[in-house]
Amino acid sequence: MRLDVEDVSVEVAGARLVDEVTLDAPAGTFVGLVGPNGSGKSTLLRCAYRARRPDAGVVRVGGEDVHGMTPRAAARMLAALPQESSTEFDFTVTEVVAMARLPHRDRSAARDRAICEHALERAGVAHLAARGFLSLSGGEKQRVLIARALAQEPRVLVLDEPTNHLDIAHQLDVLRQVRASGPTVLAALHDLNLAAAHCDRLHVLQAGRVVASGHPDEVLTPALLAEVFGVRAHRVRHPGTGTLQFLFDPLAS
Repeated sequence: MRLDVEDVSVEVAGARLVDEVTLDAPAGTFVGLVGPNGSGKSTLLRCAYRARRPDAGVVRVGGEDVHGMTPRAAARMLAALPQESSTEFDFTVTEVVAMARLPHRDRSAARDRAICEHALERAGVAHLAARGFLSLSGGEKQRVLIARALAQEPRVLVLDEPTNHLDIAHQLDVLRQVRASGPTVLAALHDLNLAAAHCDRLHVLQAGRVVASGHPDEVLTPALLAEVFGVRAHRVRHPGTGTLQFLFDPLAS
């Protein structure tokens, strides 16, 4: 299912955090948002997953305004992993993931359990099923929340820094599992090497505006990385996959 952001702006205390952004994530693609801290990525994603209504513009999923949907209808189509997620109640891992099935509560309980168990396995946290969520490490919590998002069976998945707290092996595995799960993905990523390796398309944000869009090979040029991120980038190819990767140096002062 396609996701479209159309002329979205967000203003807070007189500062325009997102400035007339238009971008898209075609059905079935993995689309990345990259940009320096404060470029508006998280604010834009909050508009996409209904945590904030934009001051101007519209976000559409499958052609329908997400902010015009009922919460349940939206949750059947779209799932999100915010950058910061917390709970004060020590639910078990199984209970946390089972919450994802609430929008589908007219389905069979047996099917819901099977979907949750499969999501736990895909996220590599099935062995933690009986543990209390608050007892987990930061990386374990992140994988449980990814399992919950997968268990929701969304058509569109919005991820804000999904590799936070994860070691290298789990970063690679989580992005592979998310991609294999099939939904359209819009994800904010800080690691440009991960973005280049996993995204079909990138949108680069700077000061709340999209300054470049396209395939990672086309977008992530040394000139753009110097201008937007303030680094000197050396483009190399992964010896096994041929994927574009980068080595970085600070720009000379």
